[in-house]
Amino acid sequence: MADICLSDLSFTWPDGTPVFDGLDAVLTAGHIGLVGANGAGKSTLLRLVARDLLPARGSITVTGQLGYLRQDLGLAVGRRVDEVLGIAGIRKALHRIESGSGADTDFEVVGTQWDIEERAVVMLGRLGLGYLADGAQQLDRRLATLSGGETVLLGLGAQLLTEPDVLLLDEPTNNLDRAARARLYEVVAQFTGTVVVVGHDRDLLERMDTIAELRGGALRVFGGNYSDYERAVEQEQETARAAIREARSDVRKQSRELVQARIKLDRRQRYGRKMFENKREPKIIMGQRKRQAQVAAGKLRNNHLEKVEDAEERLDQAEEMLRDDREIRVDLPGTRLHPGQEVFELDGVELANGPVVSLAVRGPERLAITGRNGVGKTTLLRRITAEPPRVPWRLLPQRLDIFDEHRTVYDNVADAAPHAAPERIRAQLARFLFRGAAADVPAAALSGGERLRAALAVLLLADPAPGLLILDEPTNNLDLVSLGHLTQALAAYRGALLVVSHEQRFLDEIGVTRQLELTPAGLVE
Repeated sequence: MADICLSDLSFTWPDGTPVFDGLDAVLTAGHIGLVGANGAGKSTLLRLVARDLLPARGSITVTGQLGYLRQDLGLAVGRRVDEVLGIAGIRKALHRIESGSGADTDFEVVGTQWDIEERAVVMLGRLGLGYLADGAQQLDRRLATLSGGETVLLGLGAQLLTEPDVLLLDEPTNNLDRAARARLYEVVAQFTGTVVVVGHDRDLLERMDTIAELRGGALRVFGGNYSDYERAVEQEQETARAAIREARSDVRKQSRELVQARIKLDRRQRYGRKMFENKREPKIIMGQRKRQAQVAAGKLRNNHLEKVEDAEERLDQAEEMLRDDREIRVDLPGTRLHPGQEVFELDGVELANGPVVSLAVRGPERLAITGRNGVGKTTLLRRITAEPPRVPWRLLPQRLDIFDEHRTVYDNVADAAPHAAPERIRAQLARFLFRGAAADVPAAALSGGERLRAALAVLLLADPAPGLLILDEPTNNLDLVSLGHLTQALAAYRGALLVVSHEQRFLDEIGVTRQLELTPAGLVE
């Protein structure tokens, strides 16, 4: 029995943008990686399956209990851990019963979940959150004391406590350090139900049994992990390229033969007119020959025209097989810093959560900051920008909260570059895939991947151009193709670069020259 069945699924956003039109798909039991370019509808599909959105037409059938970890948890920092886990009411009822003041309704609330606190504490420990406090005190912590990565793990724990049969995970490794990612990989591997993962984490996708690709409003399933999927796609593309070469050659051949046939027909017609004018045969016979020649000429011409049309149709079909994915084209500022030029310096600065750090960056250095979730990496970035660096700089925050949500993408970029001509802004936005009307969408309506692209546009098109880029988890929500182009662009950047990231492959590829780990004792080379 299929775990998720989609039948004639159709969905359109309120602004009229279509996402799915008659989508039919079946996802069977196993661990499934859902991939596709930004804007293909991956998160939208998960929201439809989770009943967060209602389709305009069609049906969705899920076998068993469903759990859903959203891309953006949207949790208020004042909430307690037990509230996020969905067990606050049960805990209160338990405590009233234990104190002797419980009512009949409390026993109904608790039901069979007398061990819910113990199960929750074990779950937090399994996800690496047990160090936050001792025992049940973990459940009383406020979200304000958790990092972004810890909040993601907590959200995963909330879903696992419901003991789902089908688990939907939307970008689950965002903001997770290496240790947290390893724990998440282990939890996913041990999950015996069906898992559908949307993400750009290559290591997680390599652990999947199946890759489902969302492309052009259709869902296609490939057996194997992400490497197997890449090989299958590349083989298809090679076949498509060969088919295009053959089809183009056939089009040229059929076009030449059509021209030759027309030349031959023109010669026959000239000869026929000459014979008719010379009246060398009886008129009735000459008329009959003329009609026969016209019929034969028509058949020959139509035959060659059909061959040309068939060849062109085969070429169109072959070209449709060839992927022409939209990819961001990042054009970074040409700012070049001199070796030794002072960018910023911290000397014995104590961060709010304890560590004392000293750090200096000079010239076009490429510095990476790593460390476990909650140690204070984002706090360090805030401290660096509290006393503005000595060169123009721009910060990409982890939460991408740099927009006026009610203004359009274009307006937000124009605010950052007030002296840039509108034509230049729109031309540059097109490089970030915000073409035409897409640049006039309010920031509040953007998806996770679109928000990152828009944030990069605001940063990189700013005036003055930044000599220092500070990037806090820049790879979150970026599809793998666009990630490759971002990597190439950052590798070509000649200013100073300060990056907080848990993606070691990304750090290696952008040419980081220094890598420091932030620990409770400070920075370690």
